[in-house]
Amino acid sequence: MNIQRRCTLIRATLLAGTGLLLSGCSGDSPLGRTTTTPVPPPITGPEPVLAATPKAICGPGSRPEPGMQGRVPRAAVESGAAAEGYTCNTQMVGAYQTPNMAGTVGGFKVERYTDAAGHDCAYYDTTLLFPSNASGAEAGVNVMDMSDPTKPRMTARLTTPAMNSPHESLVVSKERGVLAAVLGNPAFGPGVVDVYDLAPDCRSPVLKASLPVGNFGHESGFSPDGKTFYAAWTAGPAVTAIDLTNLNTPTPLGVMRLNSHGLSLSNDGNRAYMAGSGDDAGLLVVDVSDFQSRKANPQGRVISRLTWDSITIPQNAIPITIKGKPYIVEIDEYSKNGDDIAAHGARVGAGRMIDLSDETKPRVVSNLRLEVHQPENRAAIADDPGAQNPTQGYAGHYCNVPSRVDPTIVACSMIMSGLRIFDIRDPANPKEVAYFVSPIRERQAAGFFEASNWAMSSPNFVPERKEIWYSDGYNGFFVVRVTNDMWK
Repeated sequence: MNIQRRCTLIRATLLAGTGLLLSGCSGDSPLGRTTTTPVPPPITGPEPVLAATPKAICGPGSRPEPGMQGRVPRAAVESGAAAEGYTCNTQMVGAYQTPNMAGTVGGFKVERYTDAAGHDCAYYDTTLLFPSNASGAEAGVNVMDMSDPTKPRMTARLTTPAMNSPHESLVVSKERGVLAAVLGNPAFGPGVVDVYDLAPDCRSPVLKASLPVGNFGHESGFSPDGKTFYAAWTAGPAVTAIDLTNLNTPTPLGVMRLNSHGLSLSNDGNRAYMAGSGDDAGLLVVDVSDFQSRKANPQGRVISRLTWDSITIPQNAIPITIKGKPYIVEIDEYSKNGDDIAAHGARVGAGRMIDLSDETKPRVVSNLRLEVHQPENRAAIADDPGAQNPTQGYAGHYCNVPSRVDPTIVACSMIMSGLRIFDIRDPANPKEVAYFVSPIRERQAAGFFEASNWAMSSPNFVPERKEIWYSDGYNGFFVVRVTNDMWK
């Protein structure tokens, strides 16, 4: 679909009288200008050998997967052997699950916030594609009281427009205590941005605004200070920067003409690290200081773009430092044959560590992969439950870290392979140290959607208890503890 056709469709769906159009559509837009410098040619160069990350050595209390790293074979599901799940240096502390398994019960994000009174809360969306969860009597974003992690308790469900269908955009500013999302789906949404204040009591979020100021919805980013929300439209070139200084009146600052999936902001808010999609596929390092400083006529300036041989669809990019040296943790989603997304493609992007010592010349220094992602193993696993689902399969989806400064681990949701945990203290030589493949339950929906893991969410962390919180699209919300001293 060309850009003008997209604009016509979106214009028809926006609420009457808003006047918000994509910069670049025909006609004048009140958002004004093209706000991005041209994207430079992608940087390519030597890459590490494409090999599986060394597999975890499972200690006491583990229930290891039966064979190939990351695999849940059909025989294990059909025999019931996978019904208890598989663990390696992990244990399930608590869970929240719906008894009706016809619809999805977990989505793409798990966020955490602790308010000034010490209430500890989790927030997670309940659908991989709205309204597929309606048949399971689930909708919106679940608010969980985590005061007892063995018994997560839902205290509210947020069902405003963007919360019903945030797709991959749900995000929290821990510094400010603000939750936001943009109404979206895999292609586009009408861009309604919902903003909630969590600070008074994280168990009872307060709606501050729900307005169509995001243009298009799919993914997002948030400056750590909680004052600039970025709505990203992965199907076309539009990243809308929105001022949340006043939570009651979100105000668009401008639209960057970039194809971005997930994006993370530097601690000072002056750099955006975008998982570029489409024509901009790869890592984009973008100077967004004009937006952060509220400069008139702000410009986004692309500093560099990196691509890699195994690229599929870059999903998110997180800036970290290890021993004072800057890196990016990046992960791709799904698989491809050639340039096309495939149900069980030969090429799996998975994850990588990127050296950002010179932001004009980033480079891949290592990969975060499993044996099931390797081209030589794809034929052997093609008949496993879920392998032929084009939006599932053995592939990566989200990674996250417990801290941006000297994180020792990264946790990644790798769809059918569950939650995988890697030690990244040596960024050039990561190793898998733990995993949690959730118990596989028989599903009420038959046929194409087979019983399996569907771990798609960005996980979150409780470092003081060595806990990781994540959700699975089929199996619910989980509290997982890393054991055997594998989270250093």
